[in-house]
Amino acid sequence: MVGVVVLSAIAVAGFATAIWAAWLFKSMPDAADLADYHPPTATRAYAWDGTLIGEFSRERRIYVPYDAIPSRLAQAFLAAEDHNFFKHSGVDVGGFGRAMAKNVINVAQGRRLEGGSTITQQVAKNILLTNDQTIGRKLKEAILAGRLEQTLSKERILELYLNEIWLGYRSYGVGAAAYNYFGKSISELSIAEAAYLAAVPKGPDNYHPVRRKQQALARRNWVIDQMAGHGWITRAEAEAAKAEDLKVQAEPTRAKYRDADYFVEEVRRRGLSTLGEKLTEGGYYMRTTLDPRLQSAARLALMNGLEAYDRRHGWRGAWGHVTTLAGWEDVARKESRPAERRSWRQAVVTDVAGGNVQVRTIEGQAGALASEDVAWARRGKGIGAGDLVFVAPREDGAAGFRLKQVPAVNGALVAMEPHSGRVLAMVGGYSFSLSSFNRATQAERQPGSAIKPIVYAAALENGYTPASVVMDAPITLAGAGGQAWSPENYERKYYGPLQLRKGLELSRNAMTVRLAQGVGMTKISGLAENMGVTKKMDRVLAMALGSGESTVFRMAGAYSAFVNGGRKVEPHLIELVQDREGKTIYRHDRRDCDRCGVGFNGGESPRIAPAGGQVMDPITAYQITSMLQGVVQRGTAASASSLGYPLGGKTGTTNDYRSAWFMGFSPDLVVGIYVGFDDNRSLGEGETGSQSAVPIFIDFMKVALEGVEKKEFKAPKNAKFAMVRGIREAFRPGTEPRVATAPIGGEGGLLRSGPQPYNQVWKNGVTGAPSAGAAVAPPPPPKRPPDDTAGLY
Repeated sequence: MVGVVVLSAIAVAGFATAIWAAWLFKSMPDAADLADYHPPTATRAYAWDGTLIGEFSRERRIYVPYDAIPSRLAQAFLAAEDHNFFKHSGVDVGGFGRAMAKNVINVAQGRRLEGGSTITQQVAKNILLTNDQTIGRKLKEAILAGRLEQTLSKERILELYLNEIWLGYRSYGVGAAAYNYFGKSISELSIAEAAYLAAVPKGPDNYHPVRRKQQALARRNWVIDQMAGHGWITRAEAEAAKAEDLKVQAEPTRAKYRDADYFVEEVRRRGLSTLGEKLTEGGYYMRTTLDPRLQSAARLALMNGLEAYDRRHGWRGAWGHVTTLAGWEDVARKESRPAERRSWRQAVVTDVAGGNVQVRTIEGQAGALASEDVAWARRGKGIGAGDLVFVAPREDGAAGFRLKQVPAVNGALVAMEPHSGRVLAMVGGYSFSLSSFNRATQAERQPGSAIKPIVYAAALENGYTPASVVMDAPITLAGAGGQAWSPENYERKYYGPLQLRKGLELSRNAMTVRLAQGVGMTKISGLAENMGVTKKMDRVLAMALGSGESTVFRMAGAYSAFVNGGRKVEPHLIELVQDREGKTIYRHDRRDCDRCGVGFNGGESPRIAPAGGQVMDPITAYQITSMLQGVVQRGTAASASSLGYPLGGKTGTTNDYRSAWFMGFSPDLVVGIYVGFDDNRSLGEGETGSQSAVPIFIDFMKVALEGVEKKEFKAPKNAKFAMVRGIREAFRPGTEPRVATAPIGGEGGLLRSGPQPYNQVWKNGVTGAPSAGAAVAPPPPPKRPPDDTAGLY
């Protein structure tokens, strides 16, 4: 009877074991799945010159093929993890048996299971299995290891291991770890550095290079001794490696180039919309349009310009205060300084006596504030002992410090290549570390008079010529709700009949409204939409003075049409994306070139049609460009003429000085600049585009134009030219003036062609009778405006 019971128990146990084994094998993944496996890999974004500017990843990994892995690095990991890797068949039978025997006891006692895993088993666990701590999972690991050895080569298994493994410091795989820990590629690692990376898998936190440096050194030196013991390095090399200090970067960095945070974040957003979630795991190569030299210049110019505005408006006071110097450093560290201002330091005012203010930085340096900064602070909110402030070393190298404050104002700068729409530089604010909101692409603001060139372009497209004359005089129109609307010029002066060029150079509001009334807002708004200023512009006259909203990014794209012959370009940041095999999966330029890449046969070189469709006649584009050159030569941006290059541009200032703009350009570069508060409050009396934005343009262009050949803006071949009031103007064939006429309103002689539209020559205000008082003889226009005459009134 007992025998029957025993046999029955054995049968039941065997049956249960069979079921469990069947389930075990059925639920196991297929090792063949690893044949084409690629772990999630970071997409790396590069500037046009090959500078790494950013990474986008779910797991920070740089995939390195086996042939590119240095033998010393591979040997370090073999020494640390599995020195018999190239000899066993996936499982170290002795080690695995001992581990499993101990695990039976560990399970009974509720302890963690032991490893004893080979590199092949670790690949099976990391890629194909979960991290469950069960004997079943351990058996699966061993079985799968055997299958992997039958499916993949040893080299492929080791390649997967070295690219998949978590190594701490935000690093998956040896490629990312070498870069994050040491700022090097794997080919540049020393024996000591390779040994340290091999020491990490046992416990990245246990062997942290800073917090647990002694443990890290001990484990690294053990790996070095193992390498020497297996004959992979000499004893002399081992001793030299162990004598090497363990030095790592202070923190992992995604890229050495740090001036393009706003640009990189915009690339990430656009990449997600184009590539989806694969952006962070596909291991793509992404070439962007960024020019690092121009980007650095743009960031510096904008920051300096915003700080200059901020300084004009006074010291706002300390950002903190302490009543005792004991422990002031802990309080000061809570206030973040702009990461982009690397020389700035948190400091405390230690003494104030007479005109002398002493400070001590958080690093312990002491010195006096520059006397001009002390005077500046006292004219503002004042400064006293215990105040917490930002300081920076003096620029002239003298002892002491300059007093600094983070501007409350903000702004944006976009630099674009007008012939292709390539965004060469983008800065979306004063400091990305303090605010990631991109004011270049996300801040919808009224452009003010920066919109006027589009009004004048619409006029030139619809019967007007550069010789046309329009009345600059007070005008009153029926506004919203039947209320009177009387747009005024900036300085409330009016100059009577003016040619189009003069109206644009002097940014005349009343004249622009009359012109818009004559052309019709349907045509003007349609042109603005076609140029990309906005998707929808209301058909109301206030839009002719910039009361609609746009972004610096879109305005730069629109202005590109004036420079490139009237073509609409697509502003873009991403030029090309390739997958890990080098296959192009995205290309912004979709133009075809049938004969490109086939070799030179002595014939004519391939010709590729310009990108973008025509939004205006090339002659119209050149006419506006020429007029905007006058804005720089004689108008509201005359200070930019100091650069000594052919330049054009238009200032813009909105109601109550809420926003200041300048849209400037050279023959090969369009630059848009906006300055304003995030809450859209006033910048203050007199803070116009001329005052706030043009100086930023000048600082940026000093760098952008360095070494650039001076060249004039290119006129269309079919343009006809005639002198009008001493200026060479471009005309469409058949519209050029031929007959001299008498002076109009004291403006001097005009040349006049044959039949012209009614509103091309002034008559009773051209587009409607002027309001009362307009008949008074106007004074002659000044050679230059007193200030930026843009604005909404």
